[in-house]
Amino acid sequence: MSIQFDINDIRRQFPVLNQKVYGRPLVYLDNAATTQKPICVIERERNYYLNENCNIHRGVHYLSQMATEAYENARKSISSFINAKDYREIIFTRGTTESLNLLATSLGRLLINKGDKVVVTAMEHHSNMVPWQQMLSQKEGILGVVKMDKMGVLDLDHYERLLQERPKLVSITHISNTLGTVNPVKEMIAMAHYHGIPVIIDGAQSIAHQTIDVQELDCDFFVFSGHKMYAPMGIGCLYGKMEWLDKMPPYQYGGEMVDKVSFENTTFNSVPFKFEAGTPNVGAALGLETAVKFLQSLDREAVDAHETALLNHAVSLLSEIEGLRFIGEAPQRNGLVSFIIDGIHPYDLGTLIDKMGIAVRTGHHCAEPVMTFFDIPGTVRASFAMYNTIEEVDSFVQAVKKASSMLR
Repeated sequence: MSIQFDINDIRRQFPVLNQKVYGRPLVYLDNAATTQKPICVIERERNYYLNENCNIHRGVHYLSQMATEAYENARKSISSFINAKDYREIIFTRGTTESLNLLATSLGRLLINKGDKVVVTAMEHHSNMVPWQQMLSQKEGILGVVKMDKMGVLDLDHYERLLQERPKLVSITHISNTLGTVNPVKEMIAMAHYHGIPVIIDGAQSIAHQTIDVQELDCDFFVFSGHKMYAPMGIGCLYGKMEWLDKMPPYQYGGEMVDKVSFENTTFNSVPFKFEAGTPNVGAALGLETAVKFLQSLDREAVDAHETALLNHAVSLLSEIEGLRFIGEAPQRNGLVSFIIDGIHPYDLGTLIDKMGIAVRTGHHCAEPVMTFFDIPGTVRASFAMYNTIEEVDSFVQAVKKASSMLR
């Protein structure tokens, strides 16, 4: 049974939030870059290295068997968390970036020939654009890009026209890390499937803010990073339907992913192991499982309501600042707000409010084509998590007002 959401109790579980920066209480609003970690996650990974550390699989001794069991149980917990049909459909990776590179490499070999097309959107993170671009350049393929408007909303009519050109794959972000736009991915998946086209969802920004059910979405692949959902860095997951994973070639080669090896030939292990070459990050995987259990212990509807209130409050107060322009004003937004102020470079504003204890992200946010589209050098991005408070939003906006008056 879920417990009630208590902001004070939540904050007590994140000790990093108690510190001061330049003599001011830290207001951490850079959660789209990485979230802070609760004590339970930190302690789980620490305990692994203190008491359980061992290389997994194939070991006959006690410690190896215990570590193997813990690692595979983590896979099952994560499978349940996103409602995968089969726990073997969960591939551990270093994060979203590696997951997308795995897919571009493996699916590129499996599906893409000269003249073939892959479709992405105009709001993608570089990690969901550059791997496809580079693979297609080697294959002499074509990258199709779904247009968006100045509100940061995708043009679904243009998307349908691209689908009618029979691309081999669609790979789209669930929530834009730059604009906060929540894309209608369930509808977009259904549209692609009508044409027989598989769909990859980049869930890096949605995994911490929405309840993900991959069977309900009916996506063919879903990728995410642990560090954006209160888990350690260096761990993430690729979910794929078994029908695809079975026929995809391996991404890397080495230990664990093989079945039989000779100088004449090598055969490969079954799913998921054929995609997990080398020694895995066991401690981080156990930390990810703990983060999943932490999220499951909460009333997710209450968390969502709290985070929505933070976003709405920030938008309301920021809209009162003269010369401020939001970058991304889609009706469906989640998790963050991006903006610029006339005559002030985002870097200067971010640097100045940092001296006031406010941590935000400035720049192009690994989405240069988005900045080109809006004809700006970058934005100031404030992104929210469950442990942020209304009072912190107030402090952030006051800092922006003060800094902007100093810079004009």
